[in-house]
Amino acid sequence: MATMTIAVANQKGGVGKTTTAINLAAALAHKKKKTLLIDLDPQGNATLSFIDPSTVDISVYELLVQPGTGLQDVVRTTADRNLDVLPAKISLAKAEVKMAGEFDSHFRLKDKLDPYRPLYEYVVVDTPPTLGILTVNALVAASHLLVPIQSSYFALEGTDDLLETYQKIKSRPNPGLEFLGVVITLHDKRTILARDIQRQIREVFGEKVFRTMISKSVRLEESPAYKQSIFKFAPTSSGAIEYYSLSEEVIGRV
Repeated sequence: MATMTIAVANQKGGVGKTTTAINLAAALAHKKKKTLLIDLDPQGNATLSFIDPSTVDISVYELLVQPGTGLQDVVRTTADRNLDVLPAKISLAKAEVKMAGEFDSHFRLKDKLDPYRPLYEYVVVDTPPTLGILTVNALVAASHLLVPIQSSYFALEGTDDLLETYQKIKSRPNPGLEFLGVVITLHDKRTILARDIQRQIREVFGEKVFRTMISKSVRLEESPAYKQSIFKFAPTSSGAIEYYSLSEEVIGRV
């Protein structure tokens, strides 16, 4: 099977994007799928969930801007078997300026990743809450786009811009990019509003919305502080069960 590379993207912040990237990658690894998690967000929260950033000398920033740096120089193993991470540090914030205007700026991640794809069954890319060069790098390198949408009043705000960017990437630099689907996150099934928003999202995106919804969960919020995925921190929690279910749906869609 060809490597499935999933860009988890939404330029709207606070939608559970990083939580989804972290725990989808961990769920796939838990299912004995060799998985790479790429932290492409300068906030580095996906990295913080597995690695002490003070131990990171070479990060995704160097991978993108230094010609001699390869994936093997940056990749780190984690306590989760079958899960590796490409860590990010705050220096990644400089990448947008550093790469701006360079002819190959949108292809940096793809070019560095391509030789190593055969080592992994799945690659999951966490992206920043913007539609800048880093997110475009993720979409150019990806085979699939996964969009987390929060179950809240402003849920669909900004998704038009993201889908327009997706269409532009698909029409030119990455014609193989597929829209994997939408996952509803931070869902509070107790409220009428959340149920209404869920129905609205399903009306807009139809079958592209995953059946699995990710509930609001204290355990999901706590686990990164302990440098653990939800599967190590609270394996019987609703968050673990839901992300495991999401991973099965992801596998089923391809």
